[in-house]
Amino acid sequence: MEEPEMQLKVKKVTDKFTESMYVLANEPSVALYRLQEHVRRSLPELAQHKSDMQSWEEQSQGAIYTVEYACSAIKSMTDSSVYFKSIDSLLKHAIAMKDQLNAAQGRSAVAPQAKNPPGSS
Repeated sequence: MEEPEMQLKVKKVTDKFTESMYVLANEPSVALYRLQEHVRRSLPELAQHKSDMQSWEEQSQGAIYTVEYACSAIKSMTDSSVYFKSIDSLLKHAIAMKDQLNAAQGRSAVAPQAKNPPGSS
């Protein structure tokens, strides 16, 4: 009869031992140790990712600046179309006035020759 009683005692001892091991394995200091190990293993990779992201951010900021500068230049060019139209109008007016002057000089040069026929001088 002592055999079943002994088995019961052994089962109680092993259950208590298992429970103690479970508590010990899940003790906060062990959890913190495991967390520390996890951080120690993953930190270099996370630091590399952070460095990569900062590099990409710098490149993106440079590209954004370039695009904004190009947009500003294009806006300035479209805003200056008013001035170019004005210059075009003034040039056309100047050419028309020059043509009028040339025509007037051509008539005044022809008029004196008509008054003095060739061979009369």
